[in-house]
Amino acid sequence: MNAMVPHDLNVDLHMHSTASDGTVAPGDLVDRAASNGLQIMALTDHDTLDGLPRARQAAADHGIRFMNGVEISVSWGGETLHMVGLDFDADHPGLVAQLKQVSVSRFERGRAMDAGLVASGLPSVFDEAMAYAGNPNLLGRAHFARALVARGVCSHMQAVFDRYLTPGHPGYVAHEWTSLAKAMALVHEAGGFTVLAHPARYRINATAHWALLQEFMSLGGRAIEVATGSHSQDETRRYQRLSVEMGLMASRGSDFHCPKESRYDVGQAPVLPCGTWPVWAGYAERFGLTAGVAGH
Repeated sequence: MNAMVPHDLNVDLHMHSTASDGTVAPGDLVDRAASNGLQIMALTDHDTLDGLPRARQAAADHGIRFMNGVEISVSWGGETLHMVGLDFDADHPGLVAQLKQVSVSRFERGRAMDAGLVASGLPSVFDEAMAYAGNPNLLGRAHFARALVARGVCSHMQAVFDRYLTPGHPGYVAHEWTSLAKAMALVHEAGGFTVLAHPARYRINATAHWALLQEFMSLGGRAIEVATGSHSQDETRRYQRLSVEMGLMASRGSDFHCPKESRYDVGQAPVLPCGTWPVWAGYAERFGLTAGVAGH
């Protein structure tokens, strides 16, 4: 726990492609990562593994060390949370079957979202949203947001979310995802490990937040995202301290979706602070990489 290993490797373990709600195809995303000097990466599309084969091959072509990844939507305490699974068998039957079920429920939710928007006086944008979805089985809120921006309803994505696609607004549809326990168990059964994604984003109080971390750890969770495109500098420092106090490894990821929308490009996420235990600490030797002791 006290050994400070390769913080200065360029690692990005959270990004999205057209296989879910990103705008860059998996192979092109890896090209982008290579141009930014990325050394270890994971493609973590929402609830799908469809982009992994193309990304894995492109990573091999560029000499980037690649981990299988996925970001799974889970329901916990009445809220939707996200859990990242890493370094698992992408052919594991249980995990594959669960994610296929999710694709069906996402399509049905998309229909309900469009109906809510129409009921509020907006035009139907279901077809446009589907056109933005590189993977029609992974239709999501971002695709509707892009369609509404294109229609001129709002000037930017965040405005669409704030006015139409968050709880209490006409295009938001509550959805019951798989449980945290089931999602984590499937990743673990597939030989992978789990990371709690962007913990500062969840709108839960301090008591619920503590309960979430305790449950996550009791279920075998090993890491939390500390340095992420979804965290402010203060939040990064806060979760650095929490990771150390709770004995959790720390992860880094851009949460990249689109060049025009994302705060950070792939491979350019905030630096993981010193004093943390990087999730990739055990991978430097496995991948044949060397790096100095933490120095950022």
